[in-house]
Amino acid sequence: MISMAPEISVDGRSLSDRLAALASIGEIEGTDGACRLALTDEDRAGRDLVVTWMQDLGLDISIDGIGNVIGTLAGATEGPPVMCGSHIDTVRTGGRYDGNLGVLAGLQVIEAVKQANITTRRPLAVGFFTDEEGSRFPPDMLGSLVYTGELPLEEALDIVGTDGATVGEELSRIGYRGSAPCPSPPPHAFIELHIEQGPILDTEGIVIGVVTGVQGISWAEITVAGQSNHAGTTPMNMRHDAGWAAARIAVFVHELAEKFGPPQVCTVGRVELHPNLVNVVASDAVLTVDMRNTNDNLLTEAENRLAAFLKELAAESDTEITSRCLARFAPVEFAPEMIDRVEQAAADLGLSHRQLCSGAGHDAQMFAPVCPTSMIFVPSWKGISHNPFEHTEPEHLEAGANVLARIMLDLAEIAETSKIEEAAGVQV
Repeated sequence: MISMAPEISVDGRSLSDRLAALASIGEIEGTDGACRLALTDEDRAGRDLVVTWMQDLGLDISIDGIGNVIGTLAGATEGPPVMCGSHIDTVRTGGRYDGNLGVLAGLQVIEAVKQANITTRRPLAVGFFTDEEGSRFPPDMLGSLVYTGELPLEEALDIVGTDGATVGEELSRIGYRGSAPCPSPPPHAFIELHIEQGPILDTEGIVIGVVTGVQGISWAEITVAGQSNHAGTTPMNMRHDAGWAAARIAVFVHELAEKFGPPQVCTVGRVELHPNLVNVVASDAVLTVDMRNTNDNLLTEAENRLAAFLKELAAESDTEITSRCLARFAPVEFAPEMIDRVEQAAADLGLSHRQLCSGAGHDAQMFAPVCPTSMIFVPSWKGISHNPFEHTEPEHLEAGANVLARIMLDLAEIAETSKIEEAAGVQV
């Protein structure tokens, strides 16, 4: 594949400055991180800042019913845009790069295009999607699920968050319940630049990750109902100990991942006990289980083994155990032609690169079924992410943004796109 894109370069310093400015909203004191849970006041302030930058670039801005924000630069012809983007919400202990890089690098690409007086045949667009993290309102990738039609808007608006608020109420409260339709027409293609959030690129000294797909994800919330009692006077064999049962579940899923081997991973990320007192046997426990695998059959088997274990544990612990699904996504493979584009762009720019599968979920996986989709990874220092101390070197941020620019311009300007459209099974 020969690139037809003109030579432009993004402003790496401006990209770093914008990342720092956004990270200052919801800043976690003493770190470079930030906390902007979806649809909070901090999220609203972050949205307002990014929308201001979109306005400064003269983009046409649309906001849909789930709060997704898309800024579009018109092309010489009308039609679906070449779109990039990600998210700007964070986990409670978030860093400054996760999600934010893909949005702000997109703004830098459009700024570079305008400064070079380039007119693309197709429009260029950058978007940020609501509640990608799912930390406050499960499931994750909520906004892109609605955008692509995988989840009805009405159902999404009724979702109750961890604090009892609903998506619809909070969207209205922060002023981001827009009028653009959901689902929205698919873009011509979608590209997402993101930090790896894992250690492979950093360990191997490679600059660009060519992402082949995203592994499957299964989230469950497990509730254990037992009986509280005195910690000193209740014999061990007469307890209905929800805390002990929760601990058994955590050990089981860890050992399950070890038995399956890579790439299976299992995590208990949240545990809540009631009454949560040092001298009282816990009456109730609520915990989450996150399981992931690139093979959907193996992921299903892991889910089935956990379900069987919970049934056995309920009898053994004399407690009532229930489970509900918070999110379930099958593994996703990106279109081969789009994977080739990332690889070629990195090679053209003289950047070291390798293929890898994403271990984290991303908005791009929601776009893969509806349009040609790819992802670009840049290194995460020591693989640290979802952590205020996540870090990516400025030169790697700039390199990733330049790969993004090359792909977007190539897709927006070339006339021969039949291979991409055939690879994704869509017509443009």
